[in-house]
Amino acid sequence: MGLEERNSDRPLRVGLTGGIASGKSTVADMFAELGAIVIDTDAIAREVVEIGEPALDEIRAAFGAGAIRDDGTLNRPALRELVFSDPAQRRRLEAIVHPRIRSETVSRAESAGGPYQLIVVPLLVDSPLREFVDRVLVVDCDESAQIRRLTARDGESETGARQMLAAQSSREARLAIADDVIHNDGDLEATRRQVATLHKVYSGLPDRSR
Repeated sequence: MGLEERNSDRPLRVGLTGGIASGKSTVADMFAELGAIVIDTDAIAREVVEIGEPALDEIRAAFGAGAIRDDGTLNRPALRELVFSDPAQRRRLEAIVHPRIRSETVSRAESAGGPYQLIVVPLLVDSPLREFVDRVLVVDCDESAQIRRLTARDGESETGARQMLAAQSSREARLAIADDVIHNDGDLEATRRQVATLHKVYSGLPDRSR
């Protein structure tokens, strides 16, 4: 969507997405340092399955006691292994948590204000939140870089890393919905410069770099 087409009665909403280990969190932190309001659906996803939340009880009922640790918290490694290897189980989990994540995201965005809002949605391609945002920003990098980061950061095997990539929308599908792209294959300063440029665009500030 063009910036001139958005509803100017509220802050611009930018949906930030990208494949796993593409650097979404790093980019979001850079925007936050410049004053953007950041709403991270990954953080919200963790909150909706905390002890005492209805979603946790539904997960226990759907996936059994193995999905819950002895201390009552979600057994994330066990659940992740299950859903990444079985698309039907992944859809079952998404049906429990995604409506809650969307509801909380919308609520926070509507009350947050700010010069603009960056709404971080890893699976934006297939998410109803795609219709909620005004513009889509994709953090992009080569698949080989994602695999390197997953094996180094999370200790994943190359096979496991490739399974995780395959469980998400393709790089091509993400780029197809992009209004803006940050290329995160280089060093952090190169990424920071791209963020600074887009911050000016999203804030409606003049570009004085020329």
